[in-house]
Order: sequence, then C-alpha cells, then structure tokens
Amino acid sequence: MLKQSYHIQEDIIEWRRDFHMHPELGFKEIRTSGRVAEELEKLGYRVRRNVGKTGVVADLGDDNGPCIAIRADMDALPILEANDTAYKSKNEGTMHACGHDSHTAMLLGVATLLVKEKFPGKVRLLFQPSEEAGDEEGISGAPRMIEDGAIQGVDMVLALHVDPATPVGTIRISDGPSSGGVDSWYGRIFGKGGHGAMPHEAIDPFHITSHVMMALNAIISRRLDPFSPAVVSVGTLNGGFTQNVIPAHVDISGTLRFTEMKVQKQIHEEIRRAFELSKVLGGSYELKFEIGAPPMINHTDAANLIEAVGIDLLGKDHVLPPLKGLGAEDFGAFSQIVPGAMFGLGTRIEGDERYLHHPRLDLDERALPIGTAILAESALRFLRNAK
Repeated sequence: MLKQSYHIQEDIIEWRRDFHMHPELGFKEIRTSGRVAEELEKLGYRVRRNVGKTGVVADLGDDNGPCIAIRADMDALPILEANDTAYKSKNEGTMHACGHDSHTAMLLGVATLLVKEKFPGKVRLLFQPSEEAGDEEGISGAPRMIEDGAIQGVDMVLALHVDPATPVGTIRISDGPSSGGVDSWYGRIFGKGGHGAMPHEAIDPFHITSHVMMALNAIISRRLDPFSPAVVSVGTLNGGFTQNVIPAHVDISGTLRFTEMKVQKQIHEEIRRAFELSKVLGGSYELKFEIGAPPMINHTDAANLIEAVGIDLLGKDHVLPPLKGLGAEDFGAFSQIVPGAMFGLGTRIEGDERYLHHPRLDLDERALPIGTAILAESALRFLRNAK
C-alpha cells in the first residue's frame, strides 16, 4: 500500500497546499467541505454533506458487513501565519496551525487508494468540522457528527495526527490514554468596590482572587492522587478599569485536563471548594463549567492493528510509543462509543522544528503518503480479517 500511496503523493500535496491556503474556522468550513465532497463524489463514494453542521460523511462498499470509519478534522485556528511560502494562508488571521489541512488531504488520499481495492463490508470516511472549538453551546464537531448518525453501524474508528516533534518515517502508537479530557471553567469573584486610598471601606476582589488562585494551584499537588495525570491552569485574569479604584469584581477562567472520568468530577469539586474561599473573605462568586472533549483512550485492538501495519510498512524501529501529554482531542467522543485509536505521524522538518498551534507550523510533506498508506492498509486489514 505504501508504494501505491507514493504514486498519488503529488495529489495529496496539492490538496494539502490548497486547504492550507484557504483555511476556515470551526463550523465555517464551507469551501473545504465543498471541495472534499466534490472529490469524493468523483471517486464514486456515497456522500452526505452538512453532517454535524459542516462535516462530510462518505461511504464505500457493502452495507452488509463490517464497517470501519476513518476520521480527519478540517478546521483551522485564528492565528496569523508567519510563514513565507507559496501556499501561505490567504485568509489573514486564520491558519492551519494544527495540521488539519494535511489530515484532510491524507484522507482524500485514502479515499483514492481504496476505490481501487476489493474488500468485504464498508469504509466510512468522516471529514469532521470544528475539532478546535465549540459552537454556541460549547459543543465541538465530533459530538455534532455523532448526533447526526455519523458512526451509526461503525465497528471501529481510526485517525492520525501530525507530530512535528517526531521524524518523518516514524509513527507513535500504543493502547491506553492518548490525550487528556478537557473542560473549561469561568469564574467571577465579587467584592465591594471602593476608592484605592481607602481599602478598608471596600472588599478587594483582587485580594480574594489571590487566595483562590493559591487554592487552585494546589489542587493537583495536594488534592489529587499523584498517579492520576491532571492539570488545572488559570488562563485569564481580568478586573478593574483604572489605577486608583478597587473594582467590584474580578473575572478569572482556565482549563482542566484529566485522563479518568472520576478525576474530572473530583477536579470540579475542588475548583468549587477553591472559589468558596471568597465567602470566607467577605465576598462571593459565580462559577460555571464548559464540558469539553472526553479523554482519548486508544482501544487495544485498534492500536494493535495500527502498530502491526506500521511495523510491516516502516519497520519495527520506526513504530514508537506516544509522547506523554495532556493535550486534548475530541476524537475521544468517537472512541468512547466504538473501539478506536489515533496514531501520531512524524512530520518533523529537520533542523527547523515547527510546533502545533504556532504561527510558523509547517511539515515535511514526505510524511503525507506514509500516513495515507497506514490508514488505508489498516482499514483493509480490519475488513478482510473481521469475523
């Protein structure tokens, strides 16, 4: 399959550069999804548009048999690109800084390879919107596609993510936790406004907030099991409007990460406990949580499938365990429902590393046919070996 993938390398690169030049934010992927649908229809896929708002689902094969799904996300980020390439973003302030342009291009490559193959069952391609952000209800693209039946009847789901820290020709995969679950929290701490020269007549929300922040920063080190990976971080702190006035309130927000659902619940309780300090100090608070993506747990069967394909195509020395971290990915919404796994695809530009969500992110395009081949071969092996 790797040889066949190299035969369409130029097509994959052309798709990737086109998507990179025309990035679109979450649930606004109109041009991207339109081009994807047109390419799939030309190949003979059964295509559904506007799945999960702006997503595309494409089926190939027989409904009477096993079904494997492969997912690629399509959305970009609100980042001003700092690269100077022929395929630089034409939409100023929007950039494919997380590699979703290449994910989409590689899945079109998979689609191109699979139409030439015979297999039992069905392949379903999921071109997902808005992995990076939620809609007006805080819900991202994967749950929205699930609501529209995108993985109904699916037996396994696979995906990849570019990894600019890993050399080209290498992948990273294992079973178990692959990325963290993520929620956001938003708080407002109330005091009593007053003159900066007469703090005794006010209740200073900054003073209260400093104690709340100390408690927040102690959650991981003093309240959680040290063998349970988790993060609580403050991301914004806003209050006041001039130097000599104590404001009536301060706004504070942040993120939390976890790999176990019981830890998510505990962190929520501990954040509330931290905010309760405001009452002890004479103030009050409001606090709300925005539930994000669940932890992404690679299923053993799916991870083993990808690992075996990777070893056969690349060699054992080029299949590595994942780098540990609590970055979030809403692919976990799919793999919570059906067995699934995501692998990291090495895309490092040697001597000039470009990292995810950075305005200079780019990748070594020699990796594109490799990712394409591993996804396509994994799908074929699953279908041909399914019982």
